[in-house]
Amino acid sequence: MTTAKIDDLISNGAGRADVEGLPSIEFTPSMAPEAFHGVAGRVVNAIEPYSEADPAAILMHVLIATGNAIGRGPHALVERAVHACNEFLVLVGDSAKGRKGQAWSTPRHLLSQVDETWASARVKSGLSSGEGLIYHVRDPREEQQPVKERGRIVDYQRVLVDEGETDKRLLIIEPELATVLRRMQGETNSLSAVLREAWETGSLSTLTKNSPLRATGAHVSIIAHTTREELVTSLTETDRANGFANRFMYVMVRRSKCLPEPAAIAETTLAPLVDELCQVAAAAQHHHVVVRDPEARELWAAVYPKLSEGEPGLLGAILARAEAHVLRLSVLYAVLDRSPVVRPVHLRAALAVWDYADASARRIFGALIGLSVADTILAALRKRGPMTRTEIRDLFHRNKTEAEIEAVLAVLESKGKVRKTTRPPESGKGRPAEVWEAAV
Repeated sequence: MTTAKIDDLISNGAGRADVEGLPSIEFTPSMAPEAFHGVAGRVVNAIEPYSEADPAAILMHVLIATGNAIGRGPHALVERAVHACNEFLVLVGDSAKGRKGQAWSTPRHLLSQVDETWASARVKSGLSSGEGLIYHVRDPREEQQPVKERGRIVDYQRVLVDEGETDKRLLIIEPELATVLRRMQGETNSLSAVLREAWETGSLSTLTKNSPLRATGAHVSIIAHTTREELVTSLTETDRANGFANRFMYVMVRRSKCLPEPAAIAETTLAPLVDELCQVAAAAQHHHVVVRDPEARELWAAVYPKLSEGEPGLLGAILARAEAHVLRLSVLYAVLDRSPVVRPVHLRAALAVWDYADASARRIFGALIGLSVADTILAALRKRGPMTRTEIRDLFHRNKTEAEIEAVLAVLESKGKVRKTTRPPESGKGRPAEVWEAAV
């Protein structure tokens, strides 16, 4: 495979240019056909004519939900680190018009016929705290309690006080991600740290003295919905820096068509897909470590340097786990094919999904510097036009010092985002006013 072909595989060009401006409402990256491989693609093809949802949104719901339903059995190893098929996803689209929720309607119905117990008991919403999340995948808990005879302690024994949760699968659907992100900003809220560990290891606990909850082998997946505006304003600099943000894939979606009276898909159309997914679920119970075949290893060796090279700034932080996301997706596509190994077709499908997520992230975050003060100034200059230093300070209600404003403007100027000019005094007397404007 030539370098040119590898670059074409990694990027179809959508979203990689013109990232300085905010995305228009018409824009959505183009999902490559390779992403619709196998049974996941067949599910999307069956649903798409009956739904206003974006095919990319339907596909991502199928992938993430199925990856959770099959459990923590199939996984890849990177040295001793386990990468199972649980993933975190954010669908980004216009409120009410993006049809994000509709994309889950038929996949949920379909998967409920594959595993009714999972669909009814292991799909939840309402993230609020780390302790609350751990509770739903908690381990059994014993306590040492005294044995008394005639009111005197004569011995101690271990007593089961909480049977815990035997099913460690948990798919969290969050229709309002911004609400969750705001909850996380509380000083004592442990949700961010617990979610990072849920993606990473599945071994969860908190360091609070009064919380004895622990979880091992947790298989947690997340599908969250938000708008672009809510995302960039609610995702704090801490979230971006501590690795919370890059454990998610970000996918821009929009309504695919106008259907005034969308009809339910006939059960006869869904039945073969249910049967196929049942076979996938059964086969997944026998999968353990999933490795690449020789051809997939060759392809991985070719694309890995580009996936893992990283880039500076906010966008680099958001996309920093590219290789890990592609690895997990490739294992999932192999499992959906009931293949014991990852083949090139599975890796190409995973790369196509990641390229779509990469292009989406560049449109969502590409115009941002990554510092809240800088982003606020830049957004104001783009919206209002040229502003004086005093007007810029007023954006923060005079809560930022002159030195802080000076430092941020210097950063923006060094990056070519803004430029400084002067404005003659209105009276014609005195010194010209310093004026800042967004660079074209």
